[in-house]
Amino acid sequence: GWCHNYSFLFFHFLFPVISLTFCLVLTPPTISTPNFQNCTELNDDCVMNNSVEPGAVGKEHTYGPSQPNILPTIYVITPTYSRPVQKAELTRLANTLLHVPNLHWIIVEDSINKTLLVSRFLQGIGLNYTHLNVKTTRRVRRAKVHLVPRGMAQRNLGLRWLRDTFGHSAADHHGVVYFGDDDNTYSLELFEEMRSTRKVSVWPVAFVGGLRYESPKVNKMGKVYGWKTKFSPRRPFAIDMAGFAVNLQLILSKPQAYFKLKGVKTGHLESKLLAELVTLSDLEPKAANCKKVLVWHTRTEKPILLNEGKKGFTDLNVEV
Repeated sequence: GWCHNYSFLFFHFLFPVISLTFCLVLTPPTISTPNFQNCTELNDDCVMNNSVEPGAVGKEHTYGPSQPNILPTIYVITPTYSRPVQKAELTRLANTLLHVPNLHWIIVEDSINKTLLVSRFLQGIGLNYTHLNVKTTRRVRRAKVHLVPRGMAQRNLGLRWLRDTFGHSAADHHGVVYFGDDDNTYSLELFEEMRSTRKVSVWPVAFVGGLRYESPKVNKMGKVYGWKTKFSPRRPFAIDMAGFAVNLQLILSKPQAYFKLKGVKTGHLESKLLAELVTLSDLEPKAANCKKVLVWHTRTEKPILLNEGKKGFTDLNVEV
């Protein structure tokens, strides 16, 4: 009767429309914008004086509980580059970040264009993200010193995006900025430690500088007074990239602070950046006054693909 007719109408006509609408709501928007081509030559003027194109910005749910009115947002800037293990590395990191509430992932490809692999990966992970790209020029060795270390142009672009996005209304945005490489291993506790950063927070990093770990030295008053490291210990801030986080307000209030691309030795870039932001007395030791290790400099073993041959034995259309 009429009940059967209405059921037929619903399942064959209305249900597909409702399902399509639901899919459209859940699908993260991808904004197609021009690439940030002006910075492919990697000069300091370019980093400071050019605006960053918005890039592909995705807004999705996170699996962690969202508390936007309570928790400052953690902005993780991650440089990445094409290699056989890239997707595996990003997957491992994403599986950690998914458990961190109020997190925004700024992933910056070392590429002239955004790659399909990373674009598809980001659209399916369920994280709030911004997808940017800038190509690093070929690294030049002069006196055995890298003039342009890998990842610095990408980190600078991430900083530039934050300033372009939030600089006009800095007082309304509270957060913390962290430089998280795609091959490190992170404890979830680390992100909750850094979330309360007022200026710059610091902690130990394992498997770096030829040591089990490097660490800030902290006195009985809970103040940083030096550095436990073998590599260039007289640096003002002898710390690894994974060993500190910066308050977003401080980043926005110091627009001249960025990683210098020229005239700075490898291993001194972090120190130069922090010197433009704070003094030693401003540092906030975390991780039980720097007695706990919450981040590890790990590295995935390079896969042996000799049997692929020059033309490739397996189907190159299968994404790995």
